[in-house]
Amino acid sequence: MTSGFHDDAQLDHALQQIGRKFCVVRRFGRFDVGGSGPEAGEIVAEVPPSRIENLGDPSFSADHGLRYPCMAGAMANGIASVEVVEAMGRAGFLGSFGAAGLSPAAVEQAIDRIQAGLGDRSPYAMNLIHSPAESALESTIVDLYLRRRVRLVEASAFLGLTLPVVRYRVAGIRRDESGRIVAPNRIIAKVSRVEVASRFLSPPPEKFLNELVASGEISADQAGWASRIPMAEDVTAEADSGGHTDNQPAIVLLPTMLALRDRMQAQHGYDRPPRIGAAGGISTPWASAAALAMGAAYLVTGSVNQSCIEAGTSDAVRRMLAQAQQADVAMAPAADMFEMGVKVQVLKRGTLFAMRAARLYEIYRTYESLDAIPADERASLEKTLFRTPMATIWEETKGYFRSRDPGRIERAEREPKQKMALVFRWYLGMSSRWANSGEPSRTVDYQVWCGPAMAAFNDWVRGTFLECFEERRVATIALNLLYGAAVLSRARILSAQGVALPAGVPRLAPIPASEIENRSSGA
Repeated sequence: MTSGFHDDAQLDHALQQIGRKFCVVRRFGRFDVGGSGPEAGEIVAEVPPSRIENLGDPSFSADHGLRYPCMAGAMANGIASVEVVEAMGRAGFLGSFGAAGLSPAAVEQAIDRIQAGLGDRSPYAMNLIHSPAESALESTIVDLYLRRRVRLVEASAFLGLTLPVVRYRVAGIRRDESGRIVAPNRIIAKVSRVEVASRFLSPPPEKFLNELVASGEISADQAGWASRIPMAEDVTAEADSGGHTDNQPAIVLLPTMLALRDRMQAQHGYDRPPRIGAAGGISTPWASAAALAMGAAYLVTGSVNQSCIEAGTSDAVRRMLAQAQQADVAMAPAADMFEMGVKVQVLKRGTLFAMRAARLYEIYRTYESLDAIPADERASLEKTLFRTPMATIWEETKGYFRSRDPGRIERAEREPKQKMALVFRWYLGMSSRWANSGEPSRTVDYQVWCGPAMAAFNDWVRGTFLECFEERRVATIALNLLYGAAVLSRARILSAQGVALPAGVPRLAPIPASEIENRSSGA
């Protein structure tokens, strides 16, 4: 390994011009950046262009009509808002609307706005979250997506396949004029467990296909065609992230998912292998470059988008996120899977939510009903967490489920422990809404989904225009992540040829989107 440049700034500039090739020459025992020819000196290394559009698997962008291989993943309750989806779509990225936790009517309103705003020019995705406690809701959302011709969903939090998600995938499946099987509805599955990934990388289960044939929703021929395609053409390996997460390290999870994909492709012989993307921790150029170097076909951002001005949350939350540091996250019980003990990762700094939610779950595990909770414990809960009598909360809860799922009320009236779970879930659900609306009297109860990637992002942008949340925009961040990954890939190419990089080169401070375009042009 050799080192020593006459001008470190000249090398940094050359690496940053990602649309241009350059060479390094040796002159008088030191190195200089040369042009397209040898000029004076011995050529010791050459670095080709590394255009952002060529990162990852080009088929991901081609299939989804994108310019760049990156998407903003869904965040529930509309935090991944219409504005996020539109901003990403217009910039050549993919945005996924955060439909989880919203009513079907609210989801349809979002579809109206997105389809009107983007039209047929830009792609978009809608989230389909697994709802084990509300299977009827999951089916209703699928009905809505099929009726409104939503052609791409991001499936998340699935513990296994369900009839609704299979029905979405195979609806309208056909053969084209060349005999190729065409499934108009596509799925990007976000998973963190191998057993779940294997189900999405497999064809739809025969038992579900048989049910759909029996109900007349697909024909026997369509069932046969469906048995030859994967449930998801894209599977996102979700590492340590905000919200639902198994806290998996990306450096372990992504290679595991890639190896699984290869085994499933060998087993099923699909016309084209499914793609594996990377999510969780994607918040700096170094993380982006690492994921792409390991073989990620595309990148998915999450926590960082919530701090952007387009996110469907409050300035209070954006400010909290912009101050997050590495130790400022914790695991807490999930509202949608409370009884199962499933947890989500949330922001700990500035809020008591994680501690209070954990206390509720411990009480739930300890007692069989609300009446069994000791009087002093009950009084404490009503004073500090609920700030209202539990009887009042139960009446509110009944009103909520009366239109959404009346069967839940009937079950809770029969099963005291289920009633307790629904009352406790009131707090877990409201804590997210208080955060999104910026309710000032409930700051300590804010539930803000957040992973450690937020802290890494804040460290990276400190002292730059992106340090202030008011300047954070989803497309600008995504573009900087990919641009930085391209610069780092050029630096690694140089190192692989025996040229050691000076300390501090390359410098990867965020820059405006217009400057990235200039550096990518190759002019």
